[in-house]
Amino acid sequence: MKLYHDFTTQNEIDLEYNFALTVPEVKDWADFYVEQSACARSNLDCTLDVRYGPTMDETVDIFPAKDPGSPVMVFIHGGYWYSFSSKEFSMVANGLVGHGITVAVMNYTLCPKATVSEITRQSRSLIAWLHREAVNYNADPSRIFVSGHSAGGQQVAMLSGTDWSGDYGLPDDVIKGGVAISGIHDLRALPYSYLQPSLQLTHEVIIRESPCLNVPTSGPPLLISCGAKETSEIQRLANEYHQARRANGLGGELLVQDGKHHYSAIEGLNDGSSALCKAVTDFMVRCE
Repeated sequence: MKLYHDFTTQNEIDLEYNFALTVPEVKDWADFYVEQSACARSNLDCTLDVRYGPTMDETVDIFPAKDPGSPVMVFIHGGYWYSFSSKEFSMVANGLVGHGITVAVMNYTLCPKATVSEITRQSRSLIAWLHREAVNYNADPSRIFVSGHSAGGQQVAMLSGTDWSGDYGLPDDVIKGGVAISGIHDLRALPYSYLQPSLQLTHEVIIRESPCLNVPTSGPPLLISCGAKETSEIQRLANEYHQARRANGLGGELLVQDGKHHYSAIEGLNDGSSALCKAVTDFMVRCE
């Protein structure tokens, strides 16, 4: 019996969705994130743990650009919605701030304390808060972009389909563009995986929070990216979600990064001269 797609056992699914099994040096990458993020907080101007919502976990770390009126890039971290925090991902500011971009690294409540739907609510609340407060951090509220990795890529996709005017009273184009890197665009495999005890996904949440099942008919362009050395599932999801968006008339681009696996797919955001940083900053310009 098939559990999801062509998979018939949990082991088959885990081999595709447990990324630590595919990258032997995963601890080295975790250490890299922590070390480079500490450097970002030491070397860049920043305001940490700013509250954007009512719960204790709803905070954001902001790295302002030097000049007022800058675009602002929100970054939503991965970790399958149940691990990490904003602090391990300050490093994305190392590459972007030098390009005149204010960076806002989001923190959120983790599963199973929160559902994935609650995390989506928190992401949307951050955008509403940033639209009000961006000017206080040298950013232009009409130039908001969003980015995320893995679980954060799923959040970028969900943000792109939000009814901003109907639900929040914000401009429909409050988000000018998004960058979804290695996104989990379909949650239907996860209840059959090692992740379910941590995520406690229900059928309702899976249907509501799977971007591939909720492709909007309007919204900002997305740069959808993955590494060429990622699992076949992550590459399939990136391609199929991109194609589904195109079929709905939405703008966007697909970027497969040569030589990159799941953990190195965001490495370039740490380096302003990297190919990924150039791709992201050029995409932002095209979106405006």
